[in-house]
Amino acid sequence: MRYRRNYVEGGTYFFTVNLLDRDKTLLIDHIDSLRDAVRFVKAKKPFYIDAWVVLPDHLHAVWTLPEGDVDYSSRWREIKKRFSKSLSKTEHLSAVRQRKGERGIWQRRFWEHTIKNEKDYRHHIDYVHVNPLKHGLVTQVKDWPFSSFHLAVNRGLYDVNWCGVYEEIQSVLYRP
Repeated sequence: MRYRRNYVEGGTYFFTVNLLDRDKTLLIDHIDSLRDAVRFVKAKKPFYIDAWVVLPDHLHAVWTLPEGDVDYSSRWREIKKRFSKSLSKTEHLSAVRQRKGERGIWQRRFWEHTIKNEKDYRHHIDYVHVNPLKHGLVTQVKDWPFSSFHLAVNRGLYDVNWCGVYEEIQSVLYRP
């Protein structure tokens, strides 16, 4: 079965990208390496980061590509590759990954959703920012350091105490 992705020129997309070993904390342990990889790729193949959150074992992002551009896949491939190369080779490798010369850092694929309209956009931006709270990493969204939430607060898009208590998460994540 071939996996099909949706490509829209200049589109806005929501992504989930996971580590292979979901018990690892590599993404926050090596946050500077991840940031360097993203900066490098952005300089070579620009894109706009609408929202981003890095959790210990996965990340969520909303990107908008330049007009006429559909190639988010090569950007993710390069980010994952550059991050992996920055780490020592200590991970366990399956026989298949050994045979293919792959690292055991990332899940092979990532999940993508094409943003359809303004309501869909807002929902996914909120989802990105509330994710550390959803996973129980903090009790207030503002307390997670690896999130574009802080930039959004500085731009006046959120109040610093937005979704500040766990009970509020249900209304953000599960709106009708």
